[in-house]
Amino acid sequence: MQAGCRVALNYRTSTAAAKALAARWPGQVLLVQADVADPAQVEEMFHTVEAVFGPVEVLVCNAGVAQQKLFTDLTDEDWKRMMDVHLNGAFYCCRRALPGMIRKKWGRILTVSSMWGQTGGSCEVHYSAAKAGLIGLTKALAKEEGPSGITVNCVAPGVIETDMMSAFTAEDKAALAEETPVGRLGTPGEVAATLVFLAGEQAGYITGQVIGQNGGLVI
Repeated sequence: MQAGCRVALNYRTSTAAAKALAARWPGQVLLVQADVADPAQVEEMFHTVEAVFGPVEVLVCNAGVAQQKLFTDLTDEDWKRMMDVHLNGAFYCCRRALPGMIRKKWGRILTVSSMWGQTGGSCEVHYSAAKAGLIGLTKALAKEEGPSGITVNCVAPGVIETDMMSAFTAEDKAALAEETPVGRLGTPGEVAATLVFLAGEQAGYITGQVIGQNGGLVI
């Protein structure tokens, strides 16, 4: 909103949190409930958004789930859910958003990967694989859609203080901060600021890039 955009906010189960966030900007946020892993729900989500705002000009693919598990303990459902949410969900959303962007000859697609998508993470093989897939999608789609005036970029965060870290103890977080060259964990606001920049006009000559926002943990 502060960047002058009208925002459609997708959520799956966190209804209270979504409503609380939207309440900070009364009348400026459209809430849309959908599971991006389901192409039918993605279609309905875009239909709802387009009926209110028109074609989507900036798409941020940041849906995610986390799970730490030995590779040999992974089930078919574990693997499928990780791919469905992170990679298939991005595919469904990009596929649905692109026709409107192509017609306008302008658009921004932003994916959110992870430093584990760049380096791989022990006990997170399925997560790492899905996030690496997002990087491949970003780079290939950037080449394909550049002639249509559409940029496609990826942000690969490191250790960010979000609800996905709720299982970590204070000692765990302190150890991770100590391991990070800048000496602290990242914040959601810092990642959001990078996404806002990449969505703007000044980032028009940046495409197919992976921005590692990890405090120097991965270089």
